[in-house]
Amino acid sequence: MFKIGVMIESFQQGLTGGLKAAAEVGVDGIQFYATSGETHFEKLKGANLTSLRKKMKDYGLEVSALCGDFGGHGFQIAEYNPKRIEDMKRVIEVALELGTTIVTTHIGVVPAEKSNPRYKVMADACEKIGIFAESIGVVIAIETGPEKALILKTFIDDIGLKEGLGINFDPANLVMVCRENIPLAVKMLAPYIVHTHAKDGVNLKPVDAEKLYSSFAEGGIAGFHATEYIKEVPLGEGGVDFDSYLKALSKTGYSGYLTIEREVGEEPMDDIRIAVDFLKQKIGRK
Repeated sequence: MFKIGVMIESFQQGLTGGLKAAAEVGVDGIQFYATSGETHFEKLKGANLTSLRKKMKDYGLEVSALCGDFGGHGFQIAEYNPKRIEDMKRVIEVALELGTTIVTTHIGVVPAEKSNPRYKVMADACEKIGIFAESIGVVIAIETGPEKALILKTFIDDIGLKEGLGINFDPANLVMVCRENIPLAVKMLAPYIVHTHAKDGVNLKPVDAEKLYSSFAEGGIAGFHATEYIKEVPLGEGGVDFDSYLKALSKTGYSGYLTIEREVGEEPMDDIRIAVDFLKQKIGRK
């Protein structure tokens, strides 16, 4: 049976408000960024860490996964990677302190061609992080989206770690950016899926993933407007067929979290409550 989670930031109510809201909508667990705000990994130590664990216990919540997303271009730029790798190691350690063995992250856009110099830069960074994660029983879950499922699978296969690297499967990203067949993508990536995001969206017209993700990383590109190409929508209103998606996930043996991520919307609390009810109906939970 799947578990249902939610990204705390989606409520737009801060940490305390988000924890309370998560309990109110009836989810099993939460995910939040450990790289910004109140829950930055440098702040989650000592009394702050103890306080957060107590609050989660009081609300009956667990951490589905920690988000170790550093933004920008992920691990695409070699000169930035030494510090990012060390920071990610600290995030991994905090994850264990919070009772989860999964850290999700965007790594940037994996090039389709292995001869692209960036491919090795990203692979080297992920290998270093993955080796550390594996050594203490944690999995770094690379989020799907910028590239086709086959490219991501090949990338992780090439690195060759048995346990340290996995996938955070976000079906909306694959629909919005790559126009992927979601059940086929699930089947292809099944050996690596350790966490998922419950999100929906539509592709409005073909988009260059490199340009799209560069616009996110750089805060915009002159003449390029992401909203002309992709649109996130409430669960069940976009291009993700949740019936076939959840069926495909079940066939792989996955029984972990479906963590709701709502990145836009004027009434996030209402949207998330509807999303929780939607998922409960789909998986047969009251």
